[in-house]
Amino acid sequence: MAPSGPPAAGTTIVWDALGASDVDGVGSSMPCLVPFTDCPGGLGYAQITARTLTGQGFQVTLTNFGIETAVIGPDFESLARQYGRTVVGNLIEREMPFVHTDATLVTVFAGGNEVNTITTALGAGAGGADPAAYIDRQVQAFGADYATLVNGIRARAPAARLVVLNLPNLAGLPFLAGVSLAQRQAAQRASVGMTTGVLNPLTAEGVTVVDLMCDGRAYQPSNISSDGFHPNDGGYAFIAGELVRAVTSASYPAPAANCGPMRLVPQ
Repeated sequence: MAPSGPPAAGTTIVWDALGASDVDGVGSSMPCLVPFTDCPGGLGYAQITARTLTGQGFQVTLTNFGIETAVIGPDFESLARQYGRTVVGNLIEREMPFVHTDATLVTVFAGGNEVNTITTALGAGAGGADPAAYIDRQVQAFGADYATLVNGIRARAPAARLVVLNLPNLAGLPFLAGVSLAQRQAAQRASVGMTTGVLNPLTAEGVTVVDLMCDGRAYQPSNISSDGFHPNDGGYAFIAGELVRAVTSASYPAPAANCGPMRLVPQ
């Protein structure tokens, strides 16, 4: 399967943006904190992308589905709560069922909160004597959830172009700069596993993948907010630029199979 073609110039784009705080633009100077709304003045990547596409002549209807702290499925939600992490919902149960049946574009960005859930569980002893095996099992669970999510989106909106953003190597972000090597190794194994084992292979299923893992801009301190985790205005702007290209291009490049950011810490 090849990705569905880009929208014709001047047509209407009915866009549902699924994800967590990233869709809300948390970390920017003007986040959109009310889900299921448009927030035309927001500075998250979804709002910037919508304005850019409108400026290119498209008629854009954006629905922001982002739920702060959300994870992909109920299993990760339960795991997070088991180890004391605050999670108020998941994409499979609280976002995917509301995708508009006439959507022509659906975007998904997930994985960051899941990686942090995994490392929290490991810190509490969940991995036992083999933390690597535990991480790999959770990556497999993430893959199963992502398949459920993609199938559910396609069932509700079969005509929609599906664009997903892969996950940067969280071990390279400032919020983990002061933690132990073991935690950074775990974050790297989980985030690289999700990107290379779950998200990048979606290109074979007709999904366009925006490659944040191998984009050096994702790791530049100047593009990251003061919390060390979320993008800032500049970070969201570069993501929006890539998303515009992914939506409008008939030949957006596939994500890289290998790159330096996949190996930021020794394993």
